[in-house]
Parts: sequence; C-alpha cells; structure tokens
Amino acid sequence: MTEYLLRFIAGGLIVSAFSILGDMLRPKSFAGLLGAAPSVALATLSIAVVQHGPQYVAAESWTMIYGAIALGCYSIVVCHLLMRFHFSALPATILAFAAWLVVAFALLAGFGGAA
Repeated sequence: MTEYLLRFIAGGLIVSAFSILGDMLRPKSFAGLLGAAPSVALATLSIAVVQHGPQYVAAESWTMIYGAIALGCYSIVVCHLLMRFHFSALPATILAFAAWLVVAFALLAGFGGAA
C-alpha cells in the first residue's frame, strides 16, 4: 500500500511540475507534450531507484529512450503515408506500428537494454 501512495504522490508532484512548465511555454501546444509521458517516466524511474537501485534504472531508461526514438520514426512514417501516399488513417497507423516495432526491437537487440 505504501508503494501505491508513493507512486500517487510522486506522480502527482511531477505531473504538476511539468504542467506548470508547459503552461509557461509558448505555443500552448507544448503543454500537451509535457503533460503526461515525461512526468510519468520520471515518477516511475524515481520509484524504481528506491526499489531496484541505479543500475536497474539505467537499463530501464535506455529502453525508454529506444521507445522514444521508435515513436519518432512511427510519427514520420505516419506523416509520409498520410500526406504523401494518401493512405487512410487505419492502414497508415498499422503500417507505421510495424515500423515502430522494427525500430524499437532493432535498437534493443543492437544496443541492449533492461537486464
């Protein structure tokens, strides 16, 4: 029960801090980027440091970085399929998801990650 309370408090504080930062930036569309994923990732990593130690968190942070790179590739593929090749949304996202998987697992296989 203590772990859930710690997650709730740490997550809430970090989400609030990122929300304030996003509110201060221009354009306001940055607020959405800073609202969820970075704050949840930091809260998760801070709790993992306490529970598993810094070596574990270092490996987990690399897998988060690989996922972010793969998400960037997914976004580029979706944009190209929608704008240049005029795919509809569902086929574009399915094909781009395949690209995301290939990039994410290639990075994981090539560079390693969580032990």
